[in-house]
Amino acid sequence: MTRMSNSIMTFVFAGGGTGGHIYPGLAVADELRALAKKNNEDIRIVWFGNSTGMDRNLVEKSGSVDLFVGIPSGKLRRCFSFKNFTDIFKIFAGMLKSYFWLLKVKPLLVFSKGGFVSVTPCAAASLLKIPVITHECDFTPGLATKINTRFASKILISYEETRDFIRKDKREKSVVTGNPVRPQFYSPDRENGKRFLFSERSDYDSTKPILLVLGGSLGAHQINELIAQNLDWLCERFNVVHQCGAKDADSLPKDRNGYFLHPFIYKEMCDVISCADVIVSRAGANSIWECSVLGKPMLLIPLCGSGTRGDQVDNAQFFVKQGAAKMLLGDEADSEHLKTALEEFMIEEKRLSMAERSKALSSEKRPAQKIAELIFQMRGQK
Repeated sequence: MTRMSNSIMTFVFAGGGTGGHIYPGLAVADELRALAKKNNEDIRIVWFGNSTGMDRNLVEKSGSVDLFVGIPSGKLRRCFSFKNFTDIFKIFAGMLKSYFWLLKVKPLLVFSKGGFVSVTPCAAASLLKIPVITHECDFTPGLATKINTRFASKILISYEETRDFIRKDKREKSVVTGNPVRPQFYSPDRENGKRFLFSERSDYDSTKPILLVLGGSLGAHQINELIAQNLDWLCERFNVVHQCGAKDADSLPKDRNGYFLHPFIYKEMCDVISCADVIVSRAGANSIWECSVLGKPMLLIPLCGSGTRGDQVDNAQFFVKQGAAKMLLGDEADSEHLKTALEEFMIEEKRLSMAERSKALSSEKRPAQKIAELIFQMRGQK
């Protein structure tokens, strides 16, 4: 029997700003704990996240992490903004705090899950000769990941094609892992999802497919408006389950037959997705990988335009190319195109074919488990 280590191994996870940077990291943290337990090792996981915003609440609520450290986070914008100047001081403060906290907790490795808050911990770890692993969940890497690759011993990517977007002198460090999702998505309870959605409603029609509309935890106003404009047409053909976000919840109908409104779904989300027949969603990396793990056909309406770098469009195009989704892009996200696309999804044979292709994209070993094994393998390496 392997003896229990006399010392506790510490790992730092860095990332935040959105749930898409946090939830996948927590999935890796859970797998790392399971792996350490299997090897009779004691570990401590410290999370470096944004000192403001949702990070602390999400991380501490998860129970996956031993300590949360708030790091000041600036952002380098691609356009002119006075905040680019003021954020320099935040970046400097984040660098100092990261450096001294890394000295204090003495981690064997820093794992970055992305977002601008991850840049200063990765840079500080590099100065202290602590190994860095960075993971990119989107099809094309964001600016934070591009910076972090300068410090990383390994660059983990979700798609094979993403290698082409990494600097040529760094590509040999890249490893395709897929995008980690929460462990419960691998053991969903379809019937529990139906009970959660429909047990207190008499207007559920089992002869109709279930259409699940997702706009992320904060909702998506564009999608919410599109659903509201076509609600009669949709409810004639589907049981419409709509996670709308808190901002638009009061403006949407509460008592429409066949329409099941939820401002936010968290704990039951894997069961809810599992019982759905069709998903209408943004194309955030986390959401589409969760749907892929559960083998769901998707109609994607990616965020696009001047307020985004186009990462959701790239994600959606990949899934469309693989036959796992259809996409409404830009001006196509209107009533006419929505109805045309969903009429295809009403054909069961078409849905099942797309579901099979969706499932195939994430049918290999669990990404979170694969990443945890790599972290464990690389711990303490210089």
